[in-house]
Amino acid sequence: MKRTLYYNAQIILHDSTDWGAVLVEGEKINRVVKEEELSFDEFEGADFIDVKGNYLSPGFIDIHIHGGGGYDFMDGTEEAFREIATVHAKHGTTALVPTTLTTTAKRLEDTLDNYSKVSEEIINGAQFLGMHLEGPYFALAQRGAQDPRYIRNPDPEEYRYLIENYPSIVRWSAAPELEGALAFGAYLSEKGIIAAIAHTDAVYEEVVEAHKVGFNLMTHFYSAMSGVSRRNAFRYAGVVEAGYLIDDFDLELIADGIHLPDPLLRLIYKIKGPDKMILITDAMRAAGTNVCESVLGSFDDGLEVFVEDGVAKLKDRSAFAGSVATADRLIRTMLKLGNIPLEEVIRMITLNPARVMKVADRKGTIEVGKDADIVIFNDDVNVQMTIVKGRIVYQST
Repeated sequence: MKRTLYYNAQIILHDSTDWGAVLVEGEKINRVVKEEELSFDEFEGADFIDVKGNYLSPGFIDIHIHGGGGYDFMDGTEEAFREIATVHAKHGTTALVPTTLTTTAKRLEDTLDNYSKVSEEIINGAQFLGMHLEGPYFALAQRGAQDPRYIRNPDPEEYRYLIENYPSIVRWSAAPELEGALAFGAYLSEKGIIAAIAHTDAVYEEVVEAHKVGFNLMTHFYSAMSGVSRRNAFRYAGVVEAGYLIDDFDLELIADGIHLPDPLLRLIYKIKGPDKMILITDAMRAAGTNVCESVLGSFDDGLEVFVEDGVAKLKDRSAFAGSVATADRLIRTMLKLGNIPLEEVIRMITLNPARVMKVADRKGTIEVGKDADIVIFNDDVNVQMTIVKGRIVYQST
């Protein structure tokens, strides 16, 4: 079994950063050694890689991502899955959850079929953790860039069929105020699938009921969700306020500096704290490219978008259409705009998503026995090397 020692590293642990070395044996982390305790004689026969004083971090986990490198998971090809995983690995992502868009039942099944074909492959990029269905059960008024042609209420026959036939579905985002949404959420919880609130016009009381049946995650917090509103002269707290008030909710953040500006990032951190915040890219196909125009969703049935101001927008500029961020950009944003300690930022894109996706027993921290998912980056969070289950899948030149 191959053994590799990564030494001369600033190892990012749960709440501290220590100088030392990490021994990888096969797919697992075998030892974590403090610098003052390191003796190279102990590791005779291993490959030695000098990290050169850079940071050694747990691999970044992106639980909400649509595409990158010119590809979208809705393209209907196995190639799209492989290429997206490769592109994002260059930016430190070692595991990801492919995400769909609101679409036809057939295209949804085609996407799930393609996932099944590639999910067990050894890809030269990030590992897949299962599929995230974003929609089609959304509030039309909060559709954002989701195609209104396909938005509908939860259909028991449809979602039961999909869940029974596609075990790859690990999370599903929906609006909890829709007719049938509470029964849908309860069914997801019964099946061990993460129920997330998204594209919703709910009021606080409706979120409370949704939480009771198992909704415990908020998809791209603040984006396409209600805040305080007035109805018949009375004020109602919305989904945003529910996210703050209900401690159990984890909040996804598109931390590209555009979707959530500095004051909101700091507010979320102040109220929820670092352990309930999850950084996501929500990246669409233009991520990792320099294009000015692109398509959200599949080429033959998607929406044309502009890429400007560091974000994708609908043609009429009425809404953002996903981000063009990569994981390293999220970290830089949180460090510079949020003014948050590095260890806490890293936790938001490693351990926190691992916990939510129920893989924290094997991913999310640099610990003995866990998967050797590792990112090495410099002071500017420029990725130097990405390692997935012990394999180097990217190395800067």
